[in-house]
Amino acid sequence: MFGWEFPPHISGGLGTACYGLTKALLKCDVELIFVVPKAWGDEQPGTIRLVNASDVSINVQDDIFKDYINKVSFVEIDSKLVPYATDEQYYNIINTVETGTEHTKGDLHSQKFSFAGGYGKNLMEEVRRYAMIALEIARTNDFDLIHAHDWLTYLAGKEAKRISGKPLIVHMHATEFDRTGENVNTLVYDVEKEGMEAADTVIAVSHLTRNVVINRYGIDPEKVVTVHNGVEPSEKENENKIERHLPEKIVTFLGRITFQKGPEYFIEAAHKVLQRDDNIRFVMAGSGDMLPKMIRRVARLGIAHKFHFTGFLKGDDVDKMFGLSDVYVMPSVSEPFGISPLEAMRSNVPVIISKQSGVAEVLKHAIKVDFWDIDAMADAIYALTHYNALPETFKRHGKEEVDNIKWDQAGLKVKEIYEKYLKP
Repeated sequence: MFGWEFPPHISGGLGTACYGLTKALLKCDVELIFVVPKAWGDEQPGTIRLVNASDVSINVQDDIFKDYINKVSFVEIDSKLVPYATDEQYYNIINTVETGTEHTKGDLHSQKFSFAGGYGKNLMEEVRRYAMIALEIARTNDFDLIHAHDWLTYLAGKEAKRISGKPLIVHMHATEFDRTGENVNTLVYDVEKEGMEAADTVIAVSHLTRNVVINRYGIDPEKVVTVHNGVEPSEKENENKIERHLPEKIVTFLGRITFQKGPEYFIEAAHKVLQRDDNIRFVMAGSGDMLPKMIRRVARLGIAHKFHFTGFLKGDDVDKMFGLSDVYVMPSVSEPFGISPLEAMRSNVPVIISKQSGVAEVLKHAIKVDFWDIDAMADAIYALTHYNALPETFKRHGKEEVDNIKWDQAGLKVKEIYEKYLKP
């Protein structure tokens, strides 16, 4: 299995999803070799064999590497390009720049690449070199099949398949269309398409994502399957309720303030609600390139006295925000899955989610609206903050529902996919 990060060094949803799935697969008696570009030494993989690509030496004069090097060119790309980013990941990226790979010389012709393992401006270079290391790992290890997560590892999976002849499964957590809309980075699109074409099976995290894979990348529908994500069980369910000091209801948006997350629709809906009832406060928690524009829009609408921008939140502050919230809204324009509504429901917060999200496929006890329908969004917010029976119903059934959306179910489905290729 090729990934990009491993706990405790998880900065994005991609790493969180990989970790949840690997734990579930271990329960299904699947033996895993998990490869990362950079291991930090404090990982606790348990029975997973963790391979640090930065420790792998290759002979650059070997024909398999010379062939690969001859057809590869390294291209620097925008430092904000990310795979499956959470608010924390995005915050880290726009405030730091990774240096990328470094060469470490050994014996004659022997060479190592020390990966930064992040998401900086040399990300494409790291992706290409990671694929070269995958060739060496694939020809020196015993395994039955290859599983590559998101575009960052697709080239590694493809090269591992080329040298080993073993089946390749690629996992699509988020497409380039989810990240950028129609302004796709063609380099990333080409890597995604190339990886999925080389795969024997493509796993999509939702039917929404599956349709994008088929219709926008031209991948054979017969080899694209949906396996929905799970959510980690809460470790803080028994903690005391957060003390509130405000009499008003609180409605929260928590996520990256970027095109994909639809923050402007949340603000327009908030304006409509406040025209009907001024006794509600709205919170936009997060950071992103659209934050200055959103602040200006709130000021122009004259609702700044009821609207709060918290900036980036992480860890316990996220839990506290959910504890203070009466309603959680995820108005995403395009969301491959979406873990945050599940986390809100786990905290007994009713949720409003866009129909353009993968998580809408698995949730019954959530209000679903089109991201662009600010009237429907405003009506839903008003109802959940004024009619007590409605939020109580969603709290009661929603908590029970989300407790049953587990990674174990995803693990069983992925194992069934594996077994198709392991039968004699």
